[in-house]
Amino acid sequence: MPVTPRIAADEARDIAPASTPQERLRNFCIIAHIDHGKSTLADRMPQITGIVEERAMRAQYLDRMDIERERGITVKSQAVRMPWQVEGVNYALNMIDTPGHVDFTYEVSRSLAACEGAILLVDAAQGIEAQTLANLYLAMEHDLTIIPVLNKIDLPGAEPEKYAAEIGQLVGVDPEDVSRVSGKTGVGVPESLDHVVRTLPAPEGQVDAPCRAMIFDSVYDTYRGVVTYVRVVDGFLKARDRIDMMSTGAHHEPLEIGVSSPEPHPTQGIGPGEVGYLITGVKDVRQSKVGDTITTSVRGATEPLAGYSDPKPMVYSGLFPIDGSDYPVAARRAGQAQAQRRRARLRAGDLHRARLRLPRRLPGPALHLEIIRERLEREFDLDLISTAPSVVYQVVMEDGTEIEVLNPSDFPEGKVNQISEPVASATILVPSEFIGAVMELCQSKRGTLGGMDYLSEDRVERATPCRWRRSSSTSSTS
Repeated sequence: MPVTPRIAADEARDIAPASTPQERLRNFCIIAHIDHGKSTLADRMPQITGIVEERAMRAQYLDRMDIERERGITVKSQAVRMPWQVEGVNYALNMIDTPGHVDFTYEVSRSLAACEGAILLVDAAQGIEAQTLANLYLAMEHDLTIIPVLNKIDLPGAEPEKYAAEIGQLVGVDPEDVSRVSGKTGVGVPESLDHVVRTLPAPEGQVDAPCRAMIFDSVYDTYRGVVTYVRVVDGFLKARDRIDMMSTGAHHEPLEIGVSSPEPHPTQGIGPGEVGYLITGVKDVRQSKVGDTITTSVRGATEPLAGYSDPKPMVYSGLFPIDGSDYPVAARRAGQAQAQRRRARLRAGDLHRARLRLPRRLPGPALHLEIIRERLEREFDLDLISTAPSVVYQVVMEDGTEIEVLNPSDFPEGKVNQISEPVASATILVPSEFIGAVMELCQSKRGTLGGMDYLSEDRVERATPCRWRRSSSTSSTS
């Protein structure tokens, strides 16, 4: 059914992006389990707020990559600024659409750091699932205001009352306060945006302080170079100011500063609490390090913001050309891909294995590696094959030397005192009748059981702690 925007498209474009007072800004993201309708709801919001016209609307509007549309998943977070009116007062909503799959948890954590609140979306026909809890815990770690929302209430199998009670118990709110929406039809979405305005706090930041802006994402544009997405915390980031990257000490001259609404909208600058983009003409994404603090060269800040910790690689896989004669070309193009489209988890290093001709060894979960491989093949015309994922082992020699082993051929010679392997920290969500079988399965696989919570009468959450599992001490010779 058609969705009637509360703000007309012409009126939405007339609201100046950088003219909204700080107390009328609201920054939030949408987090959910995969296939709970997050992208559909994210598409409906720009349509209802009037920044996307009906004739230009399409499914997965904010997903810009072909691979996202083909697979029906969100890989890259997208930030969009939307105008909204509550009781005749204009507000600016900065919404970030995040990935839903567990393999992209790090991308979600980066988006959370740029927001004051998060919409926790739950399917009204399926209820709380594993990634729902994982994203909720991430949001709580960032001390965000949580707004629970039930989606897909128009489905025949929807049970909004049952799952509203379940999510209300989890978040600590009354079930009546859980919003009920349909991202497909638009029912309840305007009321949810009103709730966002009334519930979320305005962003904090000192207007007169030296400029400090945090980089929470970056993408590579073939023609314009690196497009850096920033959240301004203090001061103003203006188009005419020369800027410094505080971690690397690099100096840049801004070519364009603006906001995404949802297309790029250049402005004269962005102030405290605002989310926008910055283009400097730099061609290497590594010069816009995620988590870095941007400040002005003149009267700039001396203390950087608390940034992000680098993702810790746990699972590795090798990528190499199917035809060994293509190795020099594949290695060169893979290097270009790393320099131009460097992702937070795409951390590659040469292994110099002539026997395997293995140019790149990449860390990341299975789906993440599959996406990276497919993008390399499509965008750089590579014909690749990947090895089975492996983990890092910590080897302690008899003399106390610690060695990290990524490949069996790197296993050290000599007397080994102990070997440690990484163990995953997992939260298992199952119907209550299966909890006994799951506990037996975990114990049979050397799992150490943690706490157990009943989310509802028929759902149990079982947690297992994460630690390095050490093998028995040995003095054998490798």
